[in-house]
Amino acid sequence: MTLADYNNCVDQHADGVYRFILKHIKDKDIAKDIVQDSFEKMWRKIDGIDAAKSKTYLFTTAYHTLVDHTRKASKQAKFNEVDFNQHSHSKQYSDLKEVLNRGLDQLPEIQKTVLLLRDYEGYDYAEIGEIAKLTESQVKVYIFRARTFLKNYIGKVESVL
Repeated sequence: MTLADYNNCVDQHADGVYRFILKHIKDKDIAKDIVQDSFEKMWRKIDGIDAAKSKTYLFTTAYHTLVDHTRKASKQAKFNEVDFNQHSHSKQYSDLKEVLNRGLDQLPEIQKTVLLLRDYEGYDYAEIGEIAKLTESQVKVYIFRARTFLKNYIGKVESVL
């Protein structure tokens, strides 16, 4: 990969990687850090990367950086425990996107990842398998399970609206 290929990769894929990471962790600053770390890791291995596969390499690196961050964060103690029942309300929501995002948050991490890569970023099953280190059939099963869960979670659209 040349310097021009790297710069082109940054221009074309930075926003997509950022959206992908932000959907997972919902913290803009941490998402920016993970994207920056991913591009830095890519820069360090620039000589060994095929320019044609730079997008897949970038998303794979970002995904693994996200997993590392999540594991590290889960080991840290939480000092600000909040009783969410105290701050909740029972008003009906009319925002389908918000309901969908809550459903996405309840999915297991691997199902959420493959679903976001497929439906939000447009990867095919083989590319998702490369990124998440899964077989194509595993990817299809996880996507099917995630979609089934979301379908059951949302229920009828009329009841949400």
